[in-house]
Amino acid sequence: MQVKRLTCNIGAELKGVQLKDAIESDDLFNEIHRQMLENKVIFFRDQDLTPEQHVAFARRFGDLEGHPVAGGDPKVEGLVNIFKDENSPPAFLENNWHADVTWREIPQKMAVLRCVKCPEVGGDTMWVNMAKAYADLPEHIKEKIDGLYTRHSIEASFGACMPIEKRHALKAQYPDAEHPVVITHPETGEKILYVSAYSTHFTNFHTGENVRYGNDFTPGHHWLLMDLVRRATIPEYQVRWTWEPNSVAIWDNRATQHYAVADYPPTVRQMQRAGVVGTRPVR
Repeated sequence: MQVKRLTCNIGAELKGVQLKDAIESDDLFNEIHRQMLENKVIFFRDQDLTPEQHVAFARRFGDLEGHPVAGGDPKVEGLVNIFKDENSPPAFLENNWHADVTWREIPQKMAVLRCVKCPEVGGDTMWVNMAKAYADLPEHIKEKIDGLYTRHSIEASFGACMPIEKRHALKAQYPDAEHPVVITHPETGEKILYVSAYSTHFTNFHTGENVRYGNDFTPGHHWLLMDLVRRATIPEYQVRWTWEPNSVAIWDNRATQHYAVADYPPTVRQMQRAGVVGTRPVR
C-alpha cells in the first residue's frame, strides 16, 4: 500500500489496494481503518466493487442504515443511491457543509462513497477537518462554547422544500436532535467542533449569566453560532477530490464535514453510499 497525503491537514490517497480484499483480510481492513482515523478521509481509484461487495466492506465498520430522503437501493440493503441529472431538484446535501445525519440522536460513524458515473468536469466533493477547526480557535472562544449544545434539524434542512404537512410529518418522525457544540472523538480522543448547516440554535445559551433584559444584553449568540459554522469554509482545513468512475472515498463522519459541489448540471452524477451507524456524541 502506498499512502499519498493530499494536504497538510486532511486527506490521503491509498494506492495499490483493492477494498474488496479487506472484506476477508483483517490486516488490510485494520490498516485502512487506521489510515481513516489518521487522515480523516481516504481515497481510492479503480475499485472493482460490486454493490454487494461495497456493502460487505462497509459492514466491517459496523451496522449500516438507510436515509429517509435519499433513495435506498431496492436490491442491496444498506446502500443509498444518489442520482442527479438536469431534472433533479436542488438537494440539501449539496452546497452545504455538513456531517451526515447529525439530526439523528445517534449520527453515523463513517461512510463509504463510490462513484458510479460522473461528469468529465465538475461534481467534486470537499471535506474539512473539524478537529483542526476546533484546535485553532482562540482560547476565549473555547471557554465560551464549553458546555454549549445545539439543535440539529432535518425539518429545517431536507424538510424546508416540502409542503408544510410533509415537513411537520418529517419532524414528527425525526425530532430535532441535541448535540454538544464540542464533542470528544470516541476512538482518537480529539476534540471536534460539531456544528454545521444542520445546526439551528444553541439550546442552553440563554442563562442568567448571559441574558439580563432582552436581546440588548445577549452577547451575540446568533453571530457566535454562524462564526462556528463558518469554520468549515477555511481552505487550510480542507481537501478537494475529483471523482472518476469506481473512485471511492471513506471518511470519518465524526471528525469531518463535507460539501458536494453542484456545478455540473445538466450532466449526470451517480453515487452509491453506505453509512455506518455510530454512537451518541458526547463532550
